[in-house]
Amino acid sequence: MALVTLGELIKRAEKSNCAVGAFSVGNLEMVLGAVRAAEETNTPIILQIAEVRLKTSPLELMGPLMLAAAKNSSVDIAVHLDHGLTRGCIDKALEIGFTSVMLDASLLAFEENIKATESVIEKARAYGASVEAELGVVGGNEGGGNAHKILYTQPALAKEFCERTGIDALAVAIGNAHGNYPVLPALRFDVLEKIASLTDTPLVLHGGTGITADMFRTAISLGIRKINIATASFDALAGHAKEYCSGTEKANYFELSTAMAKGVYENVRKHIEIFNCEV
Repeated sequence: MALVTLGELIKRAEKSNCAVGAFSVGNLEMVLGAVRAAEETNTPIILQIAEVRLKTSPLELMGPLMLAAAKNSSVDIAVHLDHGLTRGCIDKALEIGFTSVMLDASLLAFEENIKATESVIEKARAYGASVEAELGVVGGNEGGGNAHKILYTQPALAKEFCERTGIDALAVAIGNAHGNYPVLPALRFDVLEKIASLTDTPLVLHGGTGITADMFRTAISLGIRKINIATASFDALAGHAKEYCSGTEKANYFELSTAMAKGVYENVRKHIEIFNCEV
């Protein structure tokens, strides 16, 4: 239908009391699989890529691919830069045409995070793009090699941060972490509920891989409006590729490509159904 902003999709999700799935991609097959799932379920989604992934999936190549897929989709899709760490990368994503960007300045001091976020918002507004930020520290890592310990988001600071920046979406840390969880996480829903009671800003849950369906639904009921899924899709693609290659004497590229896209499709569709994203 159209290339839209993150802000538009999460506002719809707010009205429907659901969450929009934000699915990380790294190649053509991942894009094809995610869009197929969105179209078959008639559900808007967010296609995203994190800055740390650009070493293997260059922004100047992936960006146009993601945008073309969104523009040609039968459902609304936002194209988002996840975990932007440098201003140069964020600016480049906006110039390419991304409809939303995330500045991850969560490791900075509170005032520095606000200052950096305000600067990105000013730039993004000139492009009509939405901005996501993070307060507190989501654990694990996004593939960059440096794991971070969880630092829970403080509700009072979240309120102040949202009021002062006017951010479109805020990623919170409530015990969630990037990557595969060694054990089921104990999410602090009490912290999430408090944050949601203090601000009207849509909230984002990172580190969705491995969280149960019931936990997702509880988080959504308490104000989560965007949920990131990355590792589960990468694992699904690799698993289907391995299964295909192990089951054939001579691998065929076109069959391999179909298998990889199918793995991502199945994972994205499963999460869409959990998130109940009828937006």
